[in-house]
Amino acid sequence: MEIVNTHDAKTRLSQLLERVARGEEIVIARAGKPIARLVRFRGDEADRAGGLWKGLVRIGDDFDDALPEGIAGPFGVSS
Repeated sequence: MEIVNTHDAKTRLSQLLERVARGEEIVIARAGKPIARLVRFRGDEADRAGGLWKGLVRIGDDFDDALPEGIAGPFGVSS
């Protein structure tokens, strides 16, 4: 990962974008402090679909019961 100052990034933007398109990451810095990161856009990723865990997870009947004092106390919860 290369760090490039803002002036250099403005001057060589086309070159930097070509490198990013090939998978590199470029950090843009102002006065030596990183302020942005150029990364490849991945717009072709599939949208997240719900229901993938359906039938695989079970929530216990005691899910909403009060916590035991040994666990509730450190979290500031009264049981």
